[in-house]
Amino acid sequence: MSEVEITADGPVLTVTFNRPDQRNAMTWAMYEALEQVCDRADSDAAVRVMLLRGAGGKAFVAGTDISQFAEFSTGQHGVDYERRVTQVLDRLQAVRVPTVAVIDGYCVGGGLGIACAVDLRVATPRSRFGVPIARTLGNCLSAATLDLLVRHFGESRTTALLLTARLMSADEALAAGFLATLTDDLDKEVGTLVERLLGHAPLSMWASKEALRRHNRDGRAADVTDIVARVYGSADFQNAVKAFVAKRSPIWSEHG
Repeated sequence: MSEVEITADGPVLTVTFNRPDQRNAMTWAMYEALEQVCDRADSDAAVRVMLLRGAGGKAFVAGTDISQFAEFSTGQHGVDYERRVTQVLDRLQAVRVPTVAVIDGYCVGGGLGIACAVDLRVATPRSRFGVPIARTLGNCLSAATLDLLVRHFGESRTTALLLTARLMSADEALAAGFLATLTDDLDKEVGTLVERLLGHAPLSMWASKEALRRHNRDGRAADVTDIVARVYGSADFQNAVKAFVAKRSPIWSEHG
């Protein structure tokens, strides 16, 4: 079986990290596959939502496969690795459709980075989150990955997670605003969320995602004029205005 399984169910594209015996730790090939499925989501107009989940019920992704670091012999290897991870996470953030991490179990290290790069996160109460590198490999993170963590958890909580190397509970992650929902029934909750997303305007959701991505990259200097012009100039917007006035539900036909 593939280390990354890709399945399509109508408008929903599901990515399953499939190394349950290794708690779905990422290999170089898995990072490559994740980047490729992002391209697929963007090129297939039928795709409206992308789900990411881990196989086995014990982990979403428990970091990068540590055995691969045995081949590192210079500091440049670490620089290249962190640069590659940043490239994949940047690609994931840029996917045009809503992305959802379905988390059951450990979501640590590189797995937490992946979860930070998607739009919404749903988890079970037994899930755990953190970057325990200070007590495992003694490595460090790139500035881009640190920025992702600070964006979601704040500087104080991120500092505490990194220095204490503790794992955050699902309740704490929910209270921090990292999780959209905490549930014992993942499939039901994800099904409800997907149904809601599929009912919304794809172009509007893309605009929100892209504007936020640019804001996180460029700060207040981010230029979103083209996004605003595209949305307000779209047939979907014009038709939705008419539908609202006529007191009927809009029909969405455009994609991000």
